[in-house]
Amino acid sequence: MAEFVPWSEFEEEYSSSFSAVMGAPAKPFRMALGALIIKEKLGISDRETVEQIKENPYLQYFIGLSSYSNEAPFDASMLAHFRERISAELVNEINQRMVKKMLETASEESTEKKKKIQKEKIIL
Repeated sequence: MAEFVPWSEFEEEYSSSFSAVMGAPAKPFRMALGALIIKEKLGISDRETVEQIKENPYLQYFIGLSSYSNEAPFDASMLAHFRERISAELVNEINQRMVKKMLETASEESTEKKKKIQKEKIIL
């Protein structure tokens, strides 16, 4: 799923609402959206989401961490901030782009499969 989410396309839009001089640095868009996706997919609480991410290297990769850590990447209260910052309209736009990318990939794979079958028929 990570390869279908257009993380970088929305990072600039997400980070544009933060001040570079005030407050703590914002968490990356991939971390914010990834954590919300994990929470919704697993149907768990904010605290459980952070615990799952802390314990699972695959989930850490999904939210953009480059290496495994047994430390929580953020406090559970950050999920409330993530929900505030990522609007329903933005989620809908991301979903539309994901579906488009998935369909394009499936179409390319189908075309490649047809070409392979044609080559095998020629050889026979």
